[in-house]
Amino acid sequence: MPLPPGIHHFSPTLPLHVLEASSPGPTAIVQACIHGDEVAGAHALFELLEEGLAPARGRLIVVPVMNPPAYRARQRAAPGGLDLNRCFPGDADAPERERRLARRFMDLVLDEQPALVATLHESQKRYDPNRVPSFGQTLVYGVKPMPDTVARVVDQLNARFPSDEEHWAPLYYPVATSSTEVIVDAVGCIGICVETWMGFDEAHRIAMQKAVVALLLADVGVL
Repeated sequence: MPLPPGIHHFSPTLPLHVLEASSPGPTAIVQACIHGDEVAGAHALFELLEEGLAPARGRLIVVPVMNPPAYRARQRAAPGGLDLNRCFPGDADAPERERRLARRFMDLVLDEQPALVATLHESQKRYDPNRVPSFGQTLVYGVKPMPDTVARVVDQLNARFPSDEEHWAPLYYPVATSSTEVIVDAVGCIGICVETWMGFDEAHRIAMQKAVVALLLADVGVL
């Protein structure tokens, strides 16, 4: 069943912030740092929570750091561990921490039935349609047709960040083993991977991640 409002923990260092509005509406889940070396999304979510982020309708679940050991090491995966983003749907009885965590998060998603799951990532390569793979400054989706939310939010981002270097683009890039795609297949929600380009300084990447989160939540009716 859905979690009650408050802070819950998947482990002592992995809190989930469950925020609920007084008005009914959709549920959105936003998580960051499933890869520990992609820190801007985590810091953006921490800042948004500190600034009083709260849903106007429905429910919002925020997971600033999905993979704390990897985050502490500033590595894609925890030292000696697995890529958590490739461990879904997971296994509650697996010996690997990442597979157990993936299963627990998957069960949360199945209980919550969110309208949106957004995963905050970063990329060392600025998006170039002639350079595959390259992801920086994209909203990545894995199903066709493209969710309308993607187009609307990309347009709003480009109005807010108008330079050619900052330009955002939608990117269809299905990866059947990614956490987002596994979740979309199971729930039928909108699933988006947000990718900022690491060529910008960290403060600017954080500002862009905060803007993306706010626009996505507004578009699905949570903010």
